Amino acid sequence: MNSHVLFAVMSSGPFGVVDEHFNSILPNSYDAIGLMLMIRIIHQHQLVMSRRRIPCLDSYLDKVNISLWPRFKMVFDLHLSSLRNANVKTLWEDDVHPHYVMRRYAEFTASLIHLNVEYGHGQLELNLDRLRMAVDDLLMKLAKLFPKPKLQIVFLINNYDMTIAVLKEAGPEGGKIQMHFEDLLKSNTALFVEELLLEHFSDLIKFVKTRASEDPSSSSEKLTIAEVDTIVKDFASRWKAAIELMHKDVITSFSNFLCGMEILRAALTQLLLYYTRLSDSIKRIDGGSALNKDLVSISSIMYEIKKYSRTF
Repeated sequence: MNSHVLFAVMSSGPFGVVDEHFNSILPNSYDAIGLMLMIRIIHQHQLVMSRRRIPCLDSYLDKVNISLWPRFKMVFDLHLSSLRNANVKTLWEDDVHPHYVMRRYAEFTASLIHLNVEYGHGQLELNLDRLRMAVDDLLMKLAKLFPKPKLQIVFLINNYDMTIAVLKEAGPEGGKIQMHFEDLLKSNTALFVEELLLEHFSDLIKFVKTRASEDPSSSSEKLTIAEVDTIVKDFASRWKAAIELMHKDVITSFSNFLCGMEILRAALTQLLLYYTRLSDSIKRIDGGSALNKDLVSISSIMYEIKKYSRTF
């Protein structure tokens, strides 16, 4: 009797007990991460036994592995379906802070990404892409239930920022999923900056976007002092107070203090750019020097930006 046959005879009893337990537990398992852990542990056992040239368990471990993958796929698809079929009105809360569903998604995804690092399993990556698209869609539906565009953007930023933080905590393997949320965070931050500035400096922004780039000598309607006088005086009278209001708004809106302060700094930098363009336009207006006494110096605005930057 050779060693393979001897091993099969000796192990048939223990394996029978294991199989009975395994086959009773597997149909009732809905733990996708636990299933993937089992798949990875089996793979590691196979590698160890291959290095030691002990092939006697190959067929048994292959059989278990073949049973685990379909179950994992079925459980994963249930997660996917729960996102796609979620009742948005039931899930929605009048709160712009990160939603619990998004946190669960982030932690679930981070775990599976971490378990896939050394394997690069293409099918798992494809499934994670499908899950990411489903949660993107759900998050946008939840955001649209907020009555104001600004609140919608704040909600999205808070959720994207939290997701990125969870993916980073799991290690440097976030890859294209992390990059996707970083791109969304960047684009929504730019939208929020514009919304925030429009609340406090709408006339300035409207002028810069519509008139500041015009050449005074060639324009059919030349820029005049009267056109900018109100904007200049209005800015000079309340720019510091407006920045303080922006600061309070950001502090109360964003869950992550550092993310909020980065956004505030971006808003103040954009404000500086708008005001610089206004100042440049005034220099091109005939008699524009008469407004110099009301203009806020660029250095004063820069000082204010640095003051808030020191909050980090």
